[in-house]
Amino acid sequence: MSQTLFEAARAAMSKAYAPYSKFPVGAAILADDGKIYAGANIENLSFPQGWCAEPTAIGAMIMGGGRKIVEMAVIAEKLALCPPCGGCRQKIAEFADAQTRVFLCDDQGVQKTMTMEELLPFSFKTEILG
Repeated sequence: MSQTLFEAARAAMSKAYAPYSKFPVGAAILADDGKIYAGANIENLSFPQGWCAEPTAIGAMIMGGGRKIVEMAVIAEKLALCPPCGGCRQKIAEFADAQTRVFLCDDQGVQKTMTMEELLPFSFKTEILG
């Protein structure tokens, strides 16, 4: 499944709208409904009003009927193994659990696999606060 997520993230990255940073990013989610949802970063001249690839994919997942992230892949055109930023890590944690795998990719495919616990060890816990 990691190869399929990589390919979906790479395809999403090609649709990024990044005229200001010139830093296209793509993300793909395997959701609990068995579907893959993808997103790309979408910038806006009024910084920081744009959004990253990961929340774009999360929005697609929610609107498509998925509710939980099973696995996720992230790829950036200019930075191999680009992890989600801090804010995105908390957004992902909202829909994932500590053992959810996040695949960090380069142009060849998945190169590193991390769990959400490794990416964000002290996240706000939805089950405690929600």
